[in-house]
Amino acid sequence: MSYDYLFKYIIIGDTGVGKSCLLLQFTDKRFQPVHDLTIGVEFGARMLTIDSRPIKLQIWDTAGQESFRSITRSYYRGAAGALLVYDITRRETFNHLASWLEDARQHANPNMTITLIGNKCDLSHRRAVSKEEGEQFAKENGLLFMEASAKTAQNVEEAFIKTAAKILQNIQDGVFDVSNETCGIKVGYGRPQGQAGGRDGTVAAGGACCS
Repeated sequence: MSYDYLFKYIIIGDTGVGKSCLLLQFTDKRFQPVHDLTIGVEFGARMLTIDSRPIKLQIWDTAGQESFRSITRSYYRGAAGALLVYDITRRETFNHLASWLEDARQHANPNMTITLIGNKCDLSHRRAVSKEEGEQFAKENGLLFMEASAKTAQNVEEAFIKTAAKILQNIQDGVFDVSNETCGIKVGYGRPQGQAGGRDGTVAAGGACCS
């Protein structure tokens, strides 16, 4: 299926916060209550339409364990978007966000769009982190924010779409040099001449980056 752009995403955060469940809910529309710990990196993909434009998301779900951090870091390079996930019922997963964000800032493209996700909002009766705290952390660090539930699918779709819409906006604003293959964006093939994405025409039709 043809697309205007392909965006690479990475999902990061502590082990057990529901990263793999968010990906599965988004790509397969299902919830798997028992999920093996991710070893290294898992992969998923899905097409979206944003502003009438077909966008393909290529999503890398990373392991949260400390022993896999070096592997995870190699996937920051070449990611246009990231979902930084914590579990609203486990305070320590929120406390570790600064460490994950520092890793992302150090190893990723500086223009990467990061969305903070407070997962498991279906368990609000066991909440250990308030929504206001999540909003405050996101505001202080220039992140998008929402609470979601991989179990009920609440805001899962929106999290991926909102991130993609921000990336698309950044392309149109000339923030990204999409000819640079570290940007995590690939321009689709077979787009009509004159349909380039950047306002200044920097996105060549049919051009490729980030192979």
